[in-house]
Amino acid sequence: MDPRARALDAYLVATARAGDRRAMERLVLHRGDRLMAHAVRLLGDREVARDMVQEAWVEIIRALPRLKDDGAFLPFALRIVSRRVAREIGRRQKGRRLEAAVAVEVAAEVGEAGPAASDAAKVRTAIRALPPDQAATVALFYLEDMSVAEVATATDVPVGTVKTRLMHARRKLRDVLEGDTDEQN
Repeated sequence: MDPRARALDAYLVATARAGDRRAMERLVLHRGDRLMAHAVRLLGDREVARDMVQEAWVEIIRALPRLKDDGAFLPFALRIVSRRVAREIGRRQKGRRLEAAVAVEVAAEVGEAGPAASDAAKVRTAIRALPPDQAATVALFYLEDMSVAEVATATDVPVGTVKTRLMHARRKLRDVLEGDTDEQN
């Protein structure tokens, strides 16, 4: 990295940390294009990248007091942008997986026949009746065959929340499906 740019970063960071708003504005102008280029390179979508960089700047400003080496601002800021972009990519992938699971369910509904098809249709109907967070958790765990930890990562919730959602969803599904069995007997 250019020593002059590093020195300018160090000066602007130290001055901004001391409360100088103009120094913060200059830091944003000095490094904003570089952070934006990095986000666009990772995402391939300029508009989403702009949003990610804006959100990253908020995090950068909040974390600035913890930066130990003022001259290392650029790697510090790039790491924050990278994490923001990674979360966005994970959110997009989660959406695609849920769309794929729904598409598989719809295709299965159209192509099924016989008694097993009737049971499968009841299960799918019961899953659709669950609250959205529980339905998504069940779909990822059972239909996508993800572990509890993977579901937690995909839905951006703690592992304990995934376990609780699965417990409540199983109980509701059991009540609905056993209710259907009782009505038939």
